[in-house]
Amino acid sequence: MTDKQSVLMEKDNGIGTITLNRPEQKNTFTLGFATLLNHHLKALDEDDEVRVVVIKATGKHFSTGIDLAEFKDKSPGELRAMIGKMDQHNHTIAQMKKPVIASVRGYAIANGAGLVFASDLAVVSENARFGTTAINVGLICLGPAVPLSRLVSRKKLLEMVLGGDILQAEEAEGLGLVNKVVPDEELESATMALAEKLSQKSPLAVECGKKGIYGMSDLPYHQSLDYMGEMFTQLCTTNDAQEGLAAFQEQRKPNWTRT
Repeated sequence: MTDKQSVLMEKDNGIGTITLNRPEQKNTFTLGFATLLNHHLKALDEDDEVRVVVIKATGKHFSTGIDLAEFKDKSPGELRAMIGKMDQHNHTIAQMKKPVIASVRGYAIANGAGLVFASDLAVVSENARFGTTAINVGLICLGPAVPLSRLVSRKKLLEMVLGGDILQAEEAEGLGLVNKVVPDEELESATMALAEKLSQKSPLAVECGKKGIYGMSDLPYHQSLDYMGEMFTQLCTTNDAQEGLAAFQEQRKPNWTRT
């Protein structure tokens, strides 16, 4: 398999799908894999035909983190550059206009868990398992800790990152790490049902909502209110906002134009 086959991309009916495709290596991250994942995320975000992005994986496991061979025989500068590329998806997903849904079965640990935590939404199989496990091999999951810190308390964050334990799907759902746990045979249908639901919403409103929610996370309370109020005002001036109101009043399906 070439690097170009390690992460696949396709689109259909407004939904872009990225497939992690190193099943024999449990979809571990290499430099080529991480680079291609980030490339596909950006390409789908810029594609006007795509409204929602789904990340899934071939094989039994979503991803078991960074391939340990990547850490060998690298200088500090090379390690810094490598880690930047391995973590780039955390930046990209947060900056994307479109919602990203992780569809997970099997193990999602270390950088694989970080990819799920960074995704906007997650639908997972009841056999899914999550963990920030790098501590168990003498490393530490600092990159995945950043999106995780937006989902759990500091005490739980420290317990997960320093303890390196594996969480079952139901526990992850209880902590707010994932949105929905389903039987394994229903994973694809449940994921696509959510993706199709979001794809029917106003693209401008979805973009506004995602940008606003991420943007306010680093702002004080009153500044957040002003920031969100300004974003809502701008959305109200768009043609799609007027179309949405008119379609609701006229009891018809809206025609979104992204203007």
